[in-house]
Amino acid sequence: MHYRSREVERVRQRGAYGISYDCDVLVIGGGIVGLSTAYAITRAAPGTRVTVLEKEPGPARHQTGRNSGVIHSGIYYRPGSLKARYAVRGAAEMVKFCAEYGIAHAVTGKLIVATERDELPRLHALVQRGRENGIPVRELGAAQIAEYEPEVRGLAAIHVGTTGICDFVGVAGQLAHASGAEIRYGAEVVRIDRRPALGVAVRLGDGGVVRARVLVNCAGLHCDEIARLAGDEPGVRIVPFRGEYYSLARPELVNGLVYPVPDPAFPFLGVHLTRGIDEGVHIGPNAVPALAREGYGWGVVRPRELGATLAWPGSWRIARRHWRYGAGELRRSVSKAAFTRAVRRLLPVVSEDDLLPAAAGVRAQAVLRDGTLVDDFLIREEARTVHVLNAPSPAATASLPIGREVGRRALAALGEV
Repeated sequence: MHYRSREVERVRQRGAYGISYDCDVLVIGGGIVGLSTAYAITRAAPGTRVTVLEKEPGPARHQTGRNSGVIHSGIYYRPGSLKARYAVRGAAEMVKFCAEYGIAHAVTGKLIVATERDELPRLHALVQRGRENGIPVRELGAAQIAEYEPEVRGLAAIHVGTTGICDFVGVAGQLAHASGAEIRYGAEVVRIDRRPALGVAVRLGDGGVVRARVLVNCAGLHCDEIARLAGDEPGVRIVPFRGEYYSLARPELVNGLVYPVPDPAFPFLGVHLTRGIDEGVHIGPNAVPALAREGYGWGVVRPRELGATLAWPGSWRIARRHWRYGAGELRRSVSKAAFTRAVRRLLPVVSEDDLLPAAAGVRAQAVLRDGTLVDDFLIREEARTVHVLNAPSPAATASLPIGREVGRRALAALGEV
């Protein structure tokens, strides 16, 4: 190596202040967004040293690994929003990525079905939104629904051909491997010391310290807490909503993916039917407040986390504004009969005995102080730091373009230090 090149490398490794850095970019969070960010950085800037910290013993243990496995088309999202642009682009890229690496996937298409007359204007609005987002949509009358789903009933529907399914856990594992980053599992962050002139030092639960030039926060359910540990006020709080699922004992009743017409006032898509890559059919989710960030059942209560949720003014404003909707979701959580009635709106032949309990998920939903549910991906930058503060569904679908955008910002911050 040339003398000047060796000197540049020495300064890069130790820093202008003589600090020995463990990596250039430190990513907190080993879900699909964090791993996609690591993958994007090393592909855009080979030789950049990236470390990913994940507190769980493996990748994708929370939002990434506890969803319906759907590659969303992008039809629901406001034209021009990050969700719309990244979902449409990300869906095509995700299919290509899965094909390239042999990860289980299929482009199945899906039906969005109106079962009540007052849903018809909202269904038509989705057709218009889909066209604005560049998504091919076929409108169906009641009789045409049976071409796709013989057991499903509705007044009208639309067929969205670009929707698919895949193994997002497999995608996350491949991203981890292909990134070439150092992935450290069982690495819980307990303290962050960020100094704009020096960099970031992160203390782990085992007492170890990791030093980096730039920090990327992809901590999902804990992203607002990580932001505050770094000394930043995110302006939002993560309010966790649990989504409960059943599996269908008679999967032959459903051929593909069937969704109700969503209420545009909420970021939740309603109870839907999803034939997965395992050929089973998942039914759900509902959306109920979780009593912990990782509260996958009513029995999981963490007083500190629950207290923080209740102390946030936005939580009470949501409750006052949407108590009727929330009451319905709670009823479906505690009553299997009520959940079954919701399913029967789409699939009349189903009975309570057809619904078998399945694993739940928790959505990391960012909420503003005034009670507004943040409806787009939210990425913010501070000194030497990039925070991903809202990345619920369709973040798995959009993870490749999200990772590129977060990686671009991280590399720009790296170039400034």
